[in-house]
Amino acid sequence: MAVFVKPSFWLLAIHYVIALCFISFSDAKEHSFTQASDTATKRVAIIGAGAGGSSTAFSLRKYADASPIPVNITVFERNSYVGGRSTTVNVLDHPAYPVELGASIFVKVNYNLMNASKELGLFVDSADAARPKEADDSIGIWDGKQFVFVLQNNSWWNIPKLLWRYGWAPIRTQNLMKTTVNKFLKLYEEPMFPFRSLTAAAAAVGLLDSTSTPGDVFLKENNISPDFSRDIIQASTRVNYGQNLGLIHGLESMVCMATEGAVSIKGGNWQIFHGMLKGAQADIRLSHTVTSIHRNADNTLTLTYKANDSKEQKLVFDEVVIAGPLQHSELSITPPVEKQPDEVPFVTLHVTLFSSPHKLSPKFFNMHEANAQTPETILTTLPSGLDLGSEKAGVGPTGFWSISTLRTVDHPLASPGQKPSKHYVYKVFSPERLSADFVRSILGLESPSDPVKNNNSTIDDLSKQDISWHHEKIWNPYPFLYPRVTFEETLLSPNIWYTGGIESFISTMETSALMGKNVATLLFQSWQEQKEGTVEDDPVVDFGERVEL
Repeated sequence: MAVFVKPSFWLLAIHYVIALCFISFSDAKEHSFTQASDTATKRVAIIGAGAGGSSTAFSLRKYADASPIPVNITVFERNSYVGGRSTTVNVLDHPAYPVELGASIFVKVNYNLMNASKELGLFVDSADAARPKEADDSIGIWDGKQFVFVLQNNSWWNIPKLLWRYGWAPIRTQNLMKTTVNKFLKLYEEPMFPFRSLTAAAAAVGLLDSTSTPGDVFLKENNISPDFSRDIIQASTRVNYGQNLGLIHGLESMVCMATEGAVSIKGGNWQIFHGMLKGAQADIRLSHTVTSIHRNADNTLTLTYKANDSKEQKLVFDEVVIAGPLQHSELSITPPVEKQPDEVPFVTLHVTLFSSPHKLSPKFFNMHEANAQTPETILTTLPSGLDLGSEKAGVGPTGFWSISTLRTVDHPLASPGQKPSKHYVYKVFSPERLSADFVRSILGLESPSDPVKNNNSTIDDLSKQDISWHHEKIWNPYPFLYPRVTFEETLLSPNIWYTGGIESFISTMETSALMGKNVATLLFQSWQEQKEGTVEDDPVVDFGERVEL
């Protein structure tokens, strides 16, 4: 029987990972809530305007509109923009050239993001629509000395080449990925949704075997060859999460291979979350930092917050949703929450965007053939025999996680009468800040005459003729996804909800949006139960349930 594998699976389209963009809410009105407000109106504070917080607000508004329970929603965001890890910057500071600084793509099985995009009327485009496609090779996987595998642009030869080199491993990987993803998708529907305990829900759908096992072990147990795991799958875990297969758990390793139908929103994925908050009719307070939550005698919650350098202010709410990692919020909660989330280490990721008239240098990548061109996207892996899986920054001899050629832009020249020149826009993920020498090397530029003087130079020190524009960002975008069998609770204390527990399970825009919808559903169900004087227990995902392996 003939075997057919969809080409999109092999394109490893996951070469953009972290974040989305700036938006100013000039039309957001400052509503004031007081203890004297209508007792029938539920006052909800959401701390964080990323995927989790925006989805919570969006879903909560839908539930409220379909019921007799009115709700006021206030969203506090310490940044000056909506989207959290999803943000864009403008190349050459020109609004015609927005590029993603963080989370860049989602896929067709990301139902919350896909459905919201359609509902909000956003333009969904192929994830690599803007890529120049000037080279024959679209993706190359580099181990520091050689390209261990190269994929060509829309070539029928990619699939036979994969099968010839790796045997049945690509087919087994795709089957394992589909089986794993199908288990995860059960969390979207009854009876699993909504889930009060992510731990219990993961156990019920059979995912704890994959979260409890390192990726390399999980793949070996499922008869995936070490060569394919190292060359192909590890390239995806490194570009998506800055982690090797020996460290990251098996579930996230499989998520990295679910790339079919990779898309993005034209102009920036942040528009999904902006649209969600607008649809939620939320009072959005940008550049507002919540410093404390205090539980009152009547079980309401007083939030203390401040805007920039202004004086602290207080508001009283019936419910609070913490929509982001609690450990990064600097929140003081009195009394302490009953279910304190674990503190876990997060990856430090350096993202460097820059434009240049120069293409990537074939010489740097040991390509010595005449007229050689480098692949437009370069993912990385470890050389055979080198295991850095247990090290946090185990980038290995490549020194970087990925380099992507995002698009071309027209650079206006200073001299009058000259036509704009074409510049390439690059995005580099690395564990450390890029040195000037590294940037020179990948572009094939000559080194300075006095290397000692320039040992500490950075991209800031390079000529505007070579680097016409650049932007650097240090993120802590996702946790180290160590194997684990328990995850954080959705309800930390009465009336204090939490979306951040999903991060150590699967860290994506979609899963944050899923958890936001889940929290909104649980929150609204609790109101209905209070109104009806009933409390329903879910035997599968009962709060506080623990699973032992």
